[in-house]
Amino acid sequence: MAGVVETHGRKETDVFLKKLEVLPKKSIQYRDKELQEFDLDAALLRRPSLLLVDEMAHTNVPGSRHNKRWQDIMELLDRGIDVYTTLNVQHIESLNNIITQITGIMVRETVPDTIFKRANSIELIDLTPDDLIKRLEEGKVYVPSEVGLAIEHFFRKGNLTALLELALRAVAEQVDAEVLLHRRGESIEKIWPTTERLLVCVGPDQNDSKLIRATCRMAESFHGSWIAVFVETPQVQLSEEENRNIIQNLRLAEFLGGENLIIHGTDISEEIIRFSHDRNITKIILGKKIKSRFKEMFSRSLSDELLDHSDDIDLYILRGDSEKRSFSKTPLRKESTPKTAYLVSLATVVFCTLINFGLYKHLELSTLMMVYFLGVIFVSTRGYFVPALLTSLCSVLSFGFFFVHPLFNFTGLESQKLMTLIVMLGISQLFSHLILFAKQQTKASRIREQRTTALYQLSRQLAVHRGLEDLLEITLRHISSIFESDVMVLLPEKTGQLALMTSNKKEQDLNTKERSVAQWVYELGQIAGLGTETLPDSEAVYVPLLGKKGPIGVLRVKPKQLDRFLIPEQLHLLEGFANQTAMALEVDRLEEEAKQTELEIETDRVRNVLLKYIAGNMRAPLTDIMDSVRTLIQLRDEVNSNSFQTLANSIFYSAEELNHLIDNISQIARLEAHEVTLSKGLHTLTKVIDSALKSLHKKLLNKPVKIHIPETMPKISFNKVFMEQVFFNIIENAIKYTPVDTPIEISAILEKERILISIEDQGPGLALEEINKIFEKFYRGQAITHIKGMGLGLSICQRIINLHGGKIWAENRALGGAVFRFTLPLNP
Repeated sequence: MAGVVETHGRKETDVFLKKLEVLPKKSIQYRDKELQEFDLDAALLRRPSLLLVDEMAHTNVPGSRHNKRWQDIMELLDRGIDVYTTLNVQHIESLNNIITQITGIMVRETVPDTIFKRANSIELIDLTPDDLIKRLEEGKVYVPSEVGLAIEHFFRKGNLTALLELALRAVAEQVDAEVLLHRRGESIEKIWPTTERLLVCVGPDQNDSKLIRATCRMAESFHGSWIAVFVETPQVQLSEEENRNIIQNLRLAEFLGGENLIIHGTDISEEIIRFSHDRNITKIILGKKIKSRFKEMFSRSLSDELLDHSDDIDLYILRGDSEKRSFSKTPLRKESTPKTAYLVSLATVVFCTLINFGLYKHLELSTLMMVYFLGVIFVSTRGYFVPALLTSLCSVLSFGFFFVHPLFNFTGLESQKLMTLIVMLGISQLFSHLILFAKQQTKASRIREQRTTALYQLSRQLAVHRGLEDLLEITLRHISSIFESDVMVLLPEKTGQLALMTSNKKEQDLNTKERSVAQWVYELGQIAGLGTETLPDSEAVYVPLLGKKGPIGVLRVKPKQLDRFLIPEQLHLLEGFANQTAMALEVDRLEEEAKQTELEIETDRVRNVLLKYIAGNMRAPLTDIMDSVRTLIQLRDEVNSNSFQTLANSIFYSAEELNHLIDNISQIARLEAHEVTLSKGLHTLTKVIDSALKSLHKKLLNKPVKIHIPETMPKISFNKVFMEQVFFNIIENAIKYTPVDTPIEISAILEKERILISIEDQGPGLALEEINKIFEKFYRGQAITHIKGMGLGLSICQRIINLHGGKIWAENRALGGAVFRFTLPLNP
């Protein structure tokens, strides 16, 4: 299938195109015009195995999902669709400067080298320059009106020959890479014993893009990696335009497949050398600015300083243009001076003069001069150059005018006094320089410390907290504070569609366009939105939360200060925050999965135990029933009325025991599955106890039961059926484990906001190590071997009491035996 083919009116191309199925183009409104563009969404919907997409370097119409067509192709590849595409050699980004030098024309539409290298196969299709010019003249490339202009400029024979050479070299490098890959795959001896690592020094110069492209080509030829580095120092204060240039240069490095980094320090050359040793850099590339010999005599360039300290690191110096400013140690740029600084300067001089008037008759002139010295130092410490200079000048003039004979004129300022003026001026400049340097260094250190502290605090808090809500709340708080942004976290639902989980602004919501951007980021696992090359028209940046197995969500950040946020270092810091958050969320999810797995294992264990107990406990009553029925069948003519009654009672009691067993199993299952609807009413305890005792009258026989409940006991809110079962299970438990002639005592005490109920027996009591276990399912005690039961009755009691908002526990009586106590709240 053909996704898009730009025919440019060529009839030959139209003929071939009729043999293929062509995807309809999408119409986009732009500046009152309707333009046709490649329909990426339609291609993804059709999902062909192979798609033809022409002109890889094409720039999409504004409003498209991606700025460039090569980004559309990348998404198609990421979605599992193979692509055939076309690319001219002049559109390869790293060759951009060379193309400009050859043709004199700057090619604006370029493709990153990393995309070119990703191709599985490359086929070179070209003609000789003469044949191509002939095709141009025949109108087979451009419309006839444009042919003459094209031949005179870009498509001159010399240009075409050079472009052909570049194309051959590009293909040769790709083939060489395939050969190297084959050698490694076949365990053939490596061609290069070590990996080259290149570092290019980036500055605020627009022409540094030439260095970056050259470094990219060198890294390709060396088969190594490369890094673009800008050193930020307190000595250099950059303008907004220079900051933008640095950002563009660093983004170009990232665009070309290199790593970009901003490092901080006080000396550029020292920081570059230190960083190079830390990262095992083998080659440093920088530009050599052309300066006059006079300037070279009094200032050392960065290249000179790196040559002195580079040791075993190779240094590549590329020729640059004549520059107004070089990437080297630059004098301090003074901050804009507020008007108050001048007022402070003049006030200081006046204040020092008034002090000296009071000291004039008592001290020598040298001491009076020190007073002015102190004033100059005070103003200099504020870090402003011009006020410090003004203070020095006014101080000397005031000193000479008011205190040097003859007074009130300047005739007394001989050479010695003039030297004092020069010293004062020098000191003022020295102090202002040092103070300004210290202030800027402190500011840079504070910014670095804030970034490091922010990441540390986020990682520490994420490490000690668990639970999705807590982790997201921590993430929102830190990111919104550090980046001064509105933050949202979107996580996928079971359907795979993203849903808003949390936001630092409750009224915030996503429109259809923004939600589609977030969904794209989640599905592709790539950053997009504001400040990126993908969907840059979005009002926020979308960062994928990447886990080990893929994206687990999307972080949406809408900055309040756009210019500050779009610095590459800020975006990298945001990605660091996103990675920390994704790691914490994934760990939390893995812990939940581990708990779920543990729960499933425990459920299987309980199920197996339950089946075992059911089989064991149901066998006895079923056997009794079957034996009694067999006896009745075999001896039906010989059984008298008394024997018949005995057998019938045996069958009934066994069936009743079996029914009670089934009720317990059903009840515990319903309680654990939270399928019980608790309907309460006001009831008296004595009636519930009497009802439970009536159900147990056949098991009680002659066993005495004593009830101690005051007549003034108020009615209590509970479920009558459930509470009757609690008394039934506890009393039945006492019947089983105590001698026949020992009594059971039931009492109730009214307390503040609850009632305490006790059921006591005079049996053997409870083992100390078993008191906390008897309410567990299937627990029947270590010494119990002859008494039938599944160990579910007390577990059911505990769940019923908890359901009513009470507590239940067991303990031993002081005089022997066990006592079961539970509480019920008085208020409904």
